[in-house]
Amino acid sequence: MNRPFPQVCNGVLDAIGGTPLVRMNRFLGRSDIELIVKLEAANPGGSAKDRPASKMLAEAFRRGEIGPGTTIVESTSGNMGIGLAQACNYHGLKFICVVDPRAQKQNLSIIEALGGEIELVTQPLNGDFLAARIAKVCELVETTPNSFWPNQYANTDNPRSHFEGTVREIDEALDGEFDVLFVATSSTGTAQGCRDFLKTRGRDVQVVAVDSVGSVLFGGSSGPRKIPGLGAGKEPRLAAGQSFDHIVRVTDLECVVGCRKVAKQEAMLIGGSAGGVLMSVGKLQDQFAGKRCVAVLHDSGTRYLETVFNDEWVHESLGCTREELNYLVGSSSFNLCEGVNV
Repeated sequence: MNRPFPQVCNGVLDAIGGTPLVRMNRFLGRSDIELIVKLEAANPGGSAKDRPASKMLAEAFRRGEIGPGTTIVESTSGNMGIGLAQACNYHGLKFICVVDPRAQKQNLSIIEALGGEIELVTQPLNGDFLAARIAKVCELVETTPNSFWPNQYANTDNPRSHFEGTVREIDEALDGEFDVLFVATSSTGTAQGCRDFLKTRGRDVQVVAVDSVGSVLFGGSSGPRKIPGLGAGKEPRLAAGQSFDHIVRVTDLECVVGCRKVAKQEAMLIGGSAGGVLMSVGKLQDQFAGKRCVAVLHDSGTRYLETVFNDEWVHESLGCTREELNYLVGSSSFNLCEGVNV
């Protein structure tokens, strides 16, 4: 198949977007559903968060909220930190990244390699690490001269980046011919931007928001979560009052099993939230027979080699032995727990 030569980008931030769509022929084990995935790991910073990171800074520059010498401070579970570290480095801005112990060590190393400074919050606030991270961000902004908080949890440039990029690329590539879109949620920026674009275009596409068991989003109950970038312990401002066609909740173990299934069946390494997204497709597959389903996969499994793809970590953190995990990965079942609200 002949493909057009890629364009020459004007700097690394210009290379954000244009990520590939890949048809998964084996994951569901059935031919009456077409499953296509959007590989956001192909962004230069390695995740979907490159889009809002670049967009939020660009708009802040345009509005005069930041300039030379500004220090950017943000709370993140990892990928947004990498996206902002990359964008800040490119623009010559200092970046302080506030994280908690769940952040992948490799992600922290990438942030530091790109010039970011790590601020680790070790104790949750009222049982919630997100609340503790935001409290630390507020403290740093108050005590750091000429500082700015992009605030991915409330900044409407977050969903706008996906409105203008992620879903537009899907829609144009498929000529608007798809039936269901599956998206992981945390700040809900990706899901919102995708939903709003599809409504604006008048597309008859159902949007499935994938959340974590233990997340407070969409009326959920707070609980322990090990997979970063999926769910929230405190409802972000962007998420307030948001609704989607379906809400599917997945456990940490289901995310792991989904990642392992994809590695085994499709020879692809995908990140933790992406494993949960694809397990959600499996959960709802019977009601989408005959449909074309698209799933946004936020990042790569290469950042989860010491967790999701590490048998010892799975055993110690999730209580699942290697033998049990192998059985689940080899099983045709996608319903390891209840958690589908239709």
